[in-house]
Amino acid sequence: MRDPRPEGSLQGIPHDITIVDYRFIRGPGRWTYRPVLEAILDIGALEDFPSNLIPGFPQRLEAWLPSLVEHQCSYGERGGFLRRLHDGTWPAHIVEHVALELQALAGLPTGFGRARETSQRGVYRVVIRAFQEQVALAALHAARDLVMAAIDDLPCDVAGSVAELVDLVDRHYLGASTLSIVDAADDRGIPAIRLNDGNLVQLGYGARQRRIWTAETDHTSAVAEGISRDKDLTKQLLESCGVPVPEGRLVTSADDAWEAACEIGLPVVVKPYDGNHGRGVFMNVRTREEVAAAWAIALEEGSGVIVERFVQGKEHRLLVVGGRVVAAARGEPAGVVGDGRSTVRELIELQLNSDPSRGESDECPLNYVRLDSSSRMELARQGFDPDSVVPAGRPVLVQRNGNVAIDVTGQVHPSVARAASVAAAVVGLDIAGVDLVIEDVSRPIGPQRGAIVEVNAGPGLLMHLKPAAGTAQPVGRAILDHLFPESDSGRIPVAGVAGTRDGSPIAHLLDGLLRLAGKRTGLACGDGLYVDGRRIADGDCAHWEPAQRLLANPRVEAAVIVNDGHAILAEGLAYDRCQVGIVTGIDADAGAPRFDIAGAEQMYGVLRTQVDVVLPEGVAVLAADDPLVAKMAALCDGDVIFYDGGAGAAVVDAHLADGKRAVVVRAGRIVLASGARSQAVADVAHLPVLERTGATEGTTRLDDLLAAIAAAWALGIAPELIRTGVETLSAARAPAAETLVA
Repeated sequence: MRDPRPEGSLQGIPHDITIVDYRFIRGPGRWTYRPVLEAILDIGALEDFPSNLIPGFPQRLEAWLPSLVEHQCSYGERGGFLRRLHDGTWPAHIVEHVALELQALAGLPTGFGRARETSQRGVYRVVIRAFQEQVALAALHAARDLVMAAIDDLPCDVAGSVAELVDLVDRHYLGASTLSIVDAADDRGIPAIRLNDGNLVQLGYGARQRRIWTAETDHTSAVAEGISRDKDLTKQLLESCGVPVPEGRLVTSADDAWEAACEIGLPVVVKPYDGNHGRGVFMNVRTREEVAAAWAIALEEGSGVIVERFVQGKEHRLLVVGGRVVAAARGEPAGVVGDGRSTVRELIELQLNSDPSRGESDECPLNYVRLDSSSRMELARQGFDPDSVVPAGRPVLVQRNGNVAIDVTGQVHPSVARAASVAAAVVGLDIAGVDLVIEDVSRPIGPQRGAIVEVNAGPGLLMHLKPAAGTAQPVGRAILDHLFPESDSGRIPVAGVAGTRDGSPIAHLLDGLLRLAGKRTGLACGDGLYVDGRRIADGDCAHWEPAQRLLANPRVEAAVIVNDGHAILAEGLAYDRCQVGIVTGIDADAGAPRFDIAGAEQMYGVLRTQVDVVLPEGVAVLAADDPLVAKMAALCDGDVIFYDGGAGAAVVDAHLADGKRAVVVRAGRIVLASGARSQAVADVAHLPVLERTGATEGTTRLDDLLAAIAAAWALGIAPELIRTGVETLSAARAPAAETLVA
């Protein structure tokens, strides 16, 4: 580390921190496996002024963001970053930590960060975890402004900056329900791709994918959804299958509603037959006047009105996933107690809406209590209106429903769970929120005259994830396990090709072998984007966006994706992990000046990413004749297959001595070797593609063929099929890569 004690003073010296450029690296890259924001920061004259030489700067920053004490930094201990701050560190490093902390204060998890010098003095690369791109970029700008304010001893509205970031998180980040499923997928190693700016997410790749939209899945039937919205039809279907429901019927007018109430017996419930979120629902309705008023408002909230028996008991929400109750929550009526001074309206704010568990964000399991028509009717029944002052000690009921957030999962009686599961199945929903009214959920449903009052598609999960009382339930994991049984990773075979030489010939050969093996393939390479051998896009497609298109295509059963060093540096890999990672070679003069990568040794640190992401059950296919590439074998979580035309014999011999695999040329024949065993698959001299291009043993063309054969072997393609493929695919392959057809 540099000596943080230069001489001089900032007084009179122009100084600033400038964000020169930035990019989002959306997949695994040289920094980390996760998406990050990489920015170029120019600190100018501040290069000569580390934090310990700016009077009061560490103290101001620590006072504004005391939670920075949790940052361990290079010391690996709590308070490590603050120690660096007081000992002396540079503004780019400080901006990194502040940006990460601002994201954490906005409700995102803590994340990865780095600050590194570039070849230009005073210019740094700052990298921060980007859970959501707009939020990460806003956090970077806010961090820059905050650090400059601390340097110049100017006021800074930290709370305002955090509030703006919270708003961005609410608008752009995944909702809590969706996030719980995505997090469960991450825990199981199932990849996720966000398909829009909302909560539509793909889990898994290609033909093995499933899609979710909050708590709806690609198996959630539109017919079932339509049934669930039609409350009267839902009741009819449930009743016909023996599920307990409240007696009632659809009504056509206020007079008809009163007649129905009299038939059923007061009190009753009046509600829209296709409403949602409890809007327009009136409970415990007792008089003709109340019935008429409730009917008029319920009609405004839906396209019809139902009158049904008022079921005595408490409101419950049972979450059914795949035919099984996985969570249950109970509601409590919302009420206030008078103090002799405050109005009902004021008491609601003081005693109910001040509860931190109430709010409009995804962090709050309970909604604010609003004085809607149903609440006003409850108040009037008790002799109050919203502006009435309530006598001291007098309890007032404000809201009967909509306060379901007390976990009772462990209390559900088997008969109750069975009724909820049957209800979801009758409607046809794979995931359902079943609303039940019952006195005691731990006792049989029949003797209590409990009833299922609604079956809802796309149920909210927050009441189960963050209950106001009781134990949080892992409902995201339950949904994930419903979509993907334990043995299902949601992955298709993905083969990545990396190196400083063009990997497109290898990719085309491997694509052809996979299609010969019966796979519908996707190929993204330097000359286009292909699905099942048909080119669907021209030009260079060896980068993130075209590859993501393949992985999102439900027709693709196996994907081959080319990534050179520049693509990895600029965007990262399009996939999180792969079954096969091929690295072809690193040229001695390899470099990427734009990214401060100079020479083969530094490029090694970039291209190793392709090996780092190989699955434990996967294989790295490496060029044995390149010492840097061969060194990557030690980095692989899975197995390694070397390929070699002759120059890497020593590496191959040692590898085979350990019982490992290699694809080599022996006595003019391409051989699959495994330990002491070997099997020839082709004579080099008789391969038309090598003859036609003038290639001979040891040329790049032969190396491409060996790499493709090794990758096919790694993907489980039988040697006999590889032999057929090498002969037929190569013989049929003209110079234009897209004409290679099995």
